[in-house]
Amino acid sequence: MTPRSTAIPKNWKTFDIPSFFSAFGYPVLGVVLFVTMILLGVFVSQLTFHWWYVPLAFGVIAFSVFWCNMGIGPLHRILQHRAGELAPPAQVVAMLNLFFAMQGRVRDWVNYHSQHHRFADQPGDPHNPFESKRWAWVGWILWRDQNDVERPWPLWLKKHPIIVWMDEFYIQFSIVIHFVVPAIVYLIVWAAGGSLVLTALLHASVIIGRAIQFHATVYGINVLGHLKTPVWADHLMALLTGGEAFHDHHHDQPQSALHRPRKGVWNRIVDYNGTVLLLLEKIGWVRNLKIAPQFA
Repeated sequence: MTPRSTAIPKNWKTFDIPSFFSAFGYPVLGVVLFVTMILLGVFVSQLTFHWWYVPLAFGVIAFSVFWCNMGIGPLHRILQHRAGELAPPAQVVAMLNLFFAMQGRVRDWVNYHSQHHRFADQPGDPHNPFESKRWAWVGWILWRDQNDVERPWPLWLKKHPIIVWMDEFYIQFSIVIHFVVPAIVYLIVWAAGGSLVLTALLHASVIIGRAIQFHATVYGINVLGHLKTPVWADHLMALLTGGEAFHDHHHDQPQSALHRPRKGVWNRIVDYNGTVLLLLEKIGWVRNLKIAPQFA
């Protein structure tokens, strides 16, 4: 089998513009907006700017990373690997978080990830880091094989009409969440006489947090997760990915709602995607969680 990194031609016909915007264009806009608001606040005396805006912005960045992972965790562990069942309210919330995280269509995500597990680190793996680290990071996202995006819905996901319906309107939901909602917030703040500088700074922070989580996922898991890395790097990537970056065991026992042992405060912090699933199970939003024996 020909390696995917060489089999897929790199030209404008295979270049995926929405993926480029999600991976690079939108993050750049967020950084430019963030820097611009800081500079305007510091150097334009007519504008009100307080230094506590900055730590608040960093807090929003951290919260955005967390919120994005609240979509990735259910998608990867439950919808992909069937480590449990999502009740309808949890399906809606997970999908909204995935729109926020800009992860693309669930159908495509699951199909790509299924191929990855079938051909892990071999020709046929959509993002094999041993072919090219750059390809495993973003190349496979930017250049697409049409056959991949035309694959049908995985059979087990067809049993989730909420997921299927919301996924069909991925573009529309994403536009509302990333453009319409912010525009409404700006309008409300302006009408109420609030600080547009602070509003724009926090908006930029949300975009930056989403970008950090996005690249931590695709690089920290697809590349670092398949290479030998120091323990501190594993834990750093885990904090940015909700525990998804703990990858050494994953291909042996993929069907696990937890990626670290159930006991231990630090385990529950770095594997917070699993921790949230445990909490959702207690309120009935998640059912029948499966946990690998070493993590039970």
